[in-house]
Amino acid sequence: MLMQTQTMPKAGHSHIFLGADHDSSEQRTWWVIWLCGAMMVAEILGGWLFGSIALVADGLHMSTHAGAMLLAALAYRYARRHASDPRFSFGTGKLGDLAGFTSAIILAIIALLIGFEAVSRFLSPVPIHFAEAIPIACLGLVVNIVSAVLLSGGHDHGHSHGHGHSHAHHDHDDEHIIPTSFGEVQLEVFEDGVPPRFRLYGAPGLDIPADAAMIETVRPDGTRQSFGFVAQNGYLESIDEIPEPHEFVADVKLFDQSYNVAFEEHEHASGAAGRDNNMRAAVVHVAADAAVSVLVIVGLLLARAFGWLWMDPLVGIVGAAVIASWAVGLIRDTGGILLDMTPDRGMEQKLRDAIEHDGDELADLHLWRLGPGHLGAILSVTTSSDRTALHYRERLGRFNSLSHLTIEVHESRSQNS
Repeated sequence: MLMQTQTMPKAGHSHIFLGADHDSSEQRTWWVIWLCGAMMVAEILGGWLFGSIALVADGLHMSTHAGAMLLAALAYRYARRHASDPRFSFGTGKLGDLAGFTSAIILAIIALLIGFEAVSRFLSPVPIHFAEAIPIACLGLVVNIVSAVLLSGGHDHGHSHGHGHSHAHHDHDDEHIIPTSFGEVQLEVFEDGVPPRFRLYGAPGLDIPADAAMIETVRPDGTRQSFGFVAQNGYLESIDEIPEPHEFVADVKLFDQSYNVAFEEHEHASGAAGRDNNMRAAVVHVAADAAVSVLVIVGLLLARAFGWLWMDPLVGIVGAAVIASWAVGLIRDTGGILLDMTPDRGMEQKLRDAIEHDGDELADLHLWRLGPGHLGAILSVTTSSDRTALHYRERLGRFNSLSHLTIEVHESRSQNS
């Protein structure tokens, strides 16, 4: 039984598998660190000068918040600086997941401490200084809201990070050059920040009137749709939008001549496979702190208004349960990535269908995450034909998230016997 193997990153030989927003996420995290650090110093100094132990305590709490952000920022920086280090066989894309896992452990510990303190106050109530506690809780909520705005802003999907393709919504794999008797014509599906439409570009000096062009799409289920065009500045654009998915054969009619162009839907990592868990952990820290601040404010207001001192420890227990729930989810997701669990079961099935749709057998498949939006795969294919590893690589070309692909091809015994 013959075997051939091809191993290479799908788009070149780079092993840089960082997320599309890596640089901007790192910058936003540092902004939050400076904000939290400034608040921490102000609260501790203010509490020391004015004799407020509550203010000092909140300043120390803010230090844990800043520490979690610092962990995230250092993970971003280390991953960026060592992205090309050959000691990391599959790059540093998982460093963010390691930082997220660590942050989740810290969150779980914080939840236990809050729960323990709340139960202790149920058993042994302590006097509450409402005049100090309520403004501090409100101040903490404001800081968390500002932190959340900083962390969630500025998503930039248009930067390449050395792995040979762009993360912009406009994918150049949807461009096709049509050789015609009157010159080359470029047809593309354009969807960069706008609804998807066809665009036709003529070769230099070639002017195609709008009424001389028409496209009819034929989808795998036989559905047909016709598209007329209008002239724009230097190109023609279809009047109607192109429905999803973009998988069809386009019958392009130009000056009474017809050309068939095949479009394939490109698969991207979704859900856990594409998520930046380092940023997710930072946001969870902020969200958990904000949720606790809201609960504390409600509990303190009710306790002051009605004398329900038990409300303060009760909201502490509720807050601890919420934080623990988020921590467990983060530990489960990041732990699965660190243990190389299959990150996208839907894509796993699509890979299998793509290989086996015409009789070949996918004997073995390993799919794991290399970094946010980047997947690695090892496939073992058994075939009775003379197809090569390159053939299967081209067949899987629509899976843009497969950044590193190893393919083994085995000829079945029936062919060799």
